[in-house]
Amino acid sequence: MLTGSLFSGPLFFTFCFLNTVALAYNATAALPFGTIVVIFLIWTLVTSPLLVLGGIAGKNSQSGFQAPCRTNKYPREIPKLPWYRTTLAQMAMAGFLPFSAIYIELYYIFASVWGHQIYTIYSILFIVFIILLIVTAFVTVALTYFQLATEDHEWWWRYVDFLHGSALTVFLIRIPPFTNDFVFGMIRSFLCGGSTGLFIYGYCLYYYYARSDMSGFMQTSFFFGYMACVCYGFFLMLGTVGFRAALIFVRHIYHSIKCE
Repeated sequence: MLTGSLFSGPLFFTFCFLNTVALAYNATAALPFGTIVVIFLIWTLVTSPLLVLGGIAGKNSQSGFQAPCRTNKYPREIPKLPWYRTTLAQMAMAGFLPFSAIYIELYYIFASVWGHQIYTIYSILFIVFIILLIVTAFVTVALTYFQLATEDHEWWWRYVDFLHGSALTVFLIRIPPFTNDFVFGMIRSFLCGGSTGLFIYGYCLYYYYARSDMSGFMQTSFFFGYMACVCYGFFLMLGTVGFRAALIFVRHIYHSIKCE
């Protein structure tokens, strides 16, 4: 359920709100009721069964987590870290470099989607996308190494205390630590990898007020609503890339320790 609703859920609620706004303004951007029903039936009859089948296949084929080296029963105490090694500071550093690699190309993409220009250099776009993935993976691996070097072993998760009902609990997942109990944690390497999506949304603010001629509630809601979904998709995608890269890196270095 989490996999099926993590992206489609926010997208559905955003679409419902924006489609209601378009209907209120009698705009042609509003989808008719019949089209919405067809899309809902496709999601219900095609996507949901495939999601269930994939979950069953993944559960039957999964194996227990195999640590690359011997682990302690109780986690070591983490020394007090300076402010620039906290989660938010690392997210800022991890998101800036990948964003700087795609900053120039973002203007042409925005001008094509929200303006009147036509984007034609898809080969350059593909190369920039590959560069984005590579830079995200390497930056996350580098920050993970620096984190491990300071004896902070919580690269995988970060204990966070939130009030009950906080919107940020959507990112909380269940992960088995070194102890026998299950705890709720927030994936730190995932946040560092996906922080580029936050920078892209920050660029949306700059583009709207400095480069575009859009105005009014409808245009503003459509721009920031759909761009929020796009940036959220980038957050999930690049966060997955960063987490997988960090996981491969950590398993490799600790496997080398085991061999020695």
